[in-house]
Amino acid sequence: MSFRNVFVAAVAFLAAASALAQADGSAQADTDRRVAALLSAVVHVKMRASPDARSSETLGATREGSGVVIDDAGHIVTIGYVVIEPEAIEVTTFEGKRFPARLAGYDHATGFGLLRALVPLPNVTPMPMGDSAALAVREPLMVLPHGGPGEATLAYLVAKRPFAGSWEYLLDSALFTSPPTLAWAGAALVDRNGRLVGIGSLLVRDSIEPGTPMPGNMFVPIDLLKPILADLERTGRAQGPARPWLGLATEEVGGRLLVTRVSPDGPADRAGVRRGDVVLGVGAEPVKTHEAFYKRVWALGPAGTEVPLQVLQGTTIRDVPVTSIDRFDYFRAGRGT
Repeated sequence: MSFRNVFVAAVAFLAAASALAQADGSAQADTDRRVAALLSAVVHVKMRASPDARSSETLGATREGSGVVIDDAGHIVTIGYVVIEPEAIEVTTFEGKRFPARLAGYDHATGFGLLRALVPLPNVTPMPMGDSAALAVREPLMVLPHGGPGEATLAYLVAKRPFAGSWEYLLDSALFTSPPTLAWAGAALVDRNGRLVGIGSLLVRDSIEPGTPMPGNMFVPIDLLKPILADLERTGRAQGPARPWLGLATEEVGGRLLVTRVSPDGPADRAGVRRGDVVLGVGAEPVKTHEAFYKRVWALGPAGTEVPLQVLQGTTIRDVPVTSIDRFDYFRAGRGT
């Protein structure tokens, strides 16, 4: 399939929105140039985890996804779970050329991972960042994973709403699109001006609202990267007090939080919380949803704070004090080569 046929919808999308139509017939060439630049900014990311990586149990020892080049220094933004605890990272450009990269930074609160290519990437045009807060529901967007023009799709923004993950993760306003792409990890969400507005994180069953079936994808808004980007480039992490982390994965079941996984040798594991337990409350305050649970824990103080969990173990309700840590410190150090 030709470049022009594959991108006919995307070309029209860009041309209509960016006023490229010109009487002298140069519109198509200008649009093709812009689309080629977008393609060049998206790279394939392949990571081999460190032999002792704690995340390998759930994420695998090798991981792949997409990343987006955002500056001339070779910084590449992707979704963090693809690249945490690396032994080696390799990026492949649109032209099929492979280059080593390292993990420059990771932020658990947003989910972003930041890479830096170890050598200059040839024939790559960095993708400018847009304004994710300005996006309107029902606005058409382009989803651009690695793999060339055949992988690009058009989608609609169907919701901007909070997202709570089972792994102590909460976004106040995530971007949800539909129809879904199956190549979501680290994919670029691009607005009609050819600017990066989100990074692909998940495939979801209920994109419009929780509990209403409508398959789609969740993207992390690029606006969340802007305030922490300089910190990630400079020190590898966002500055300021870290949130307390317990090492619990829970699911909302019948108005209760069922523990589905306990991170080995994490704070909850050391305190005696086990899979199958039910988290009833934090101190004297009952919690029934992920959002309520996380906000209550984070309100107690920074990482290192003791979190008084009330837990149902079998038929017994127990008070379980858990000394929280910074999740950043739980992972094995590794930058990749």
